[in-house]
Amino acid sequence: MAQHTARVRWDRAGARFTDNRYSRAHEWAFDGGLTLPASASPDVVPPPLSDPRGLDPEEALVAALSSCHMLWFLSIAAKRGFVVDSYVDGAVGHLERDDEGRVAMTRVILRPEILFSGPVAPAARAVEQMHEEAHRACFIANSVRAAVTVEPPADAGQPAPDLVG
Repeated sequence: MAQHTARVRWDRAGARFTDNRYSRAHEWAFDGGLTLPASASPDVVPPPLSDPRGLDPEEALVAALSSCHMLWFLSIAAKRGFVVDSYVDGAVGHLERDDEGRVAMTRVILRPEILFSGPVAPAARAVEQMHEEAHRACFIANSVRAAVTVEPPADAGQPAPDLVG
């Protein structure tokens, strides 16, 4: 169907290496020209051997899940005639030991806050159904073993206060 590529580049930069005291900072480059600083998570490898300013693989996985879910949700909402003004997700991934005792991203919780406008805002149940459909459609969620749950705020589906007229 499609291929997606990334170029990951790291350089020893003169470090001894075999003493395990080398920088984990590296870069990710993508086909559209974007290059991002990356590193091991400072939670896994303490600075200065990691760079807290760099994107770490764990953050990238959480962001990929959130972004994929959001893109599907927006598409579904648009097809159903709902106008989305903003979508902000405070996604959280949990790195824990799995059933086999290995460290893994075992859970990712998406907490989207969505503001609707337009002539009709979806009811809370319609928002929940769109989230369910987006989750089933998300390529990234379909690719990971971690449980991915969506916890929208209790007032999901309500128009933004300043849009009530």
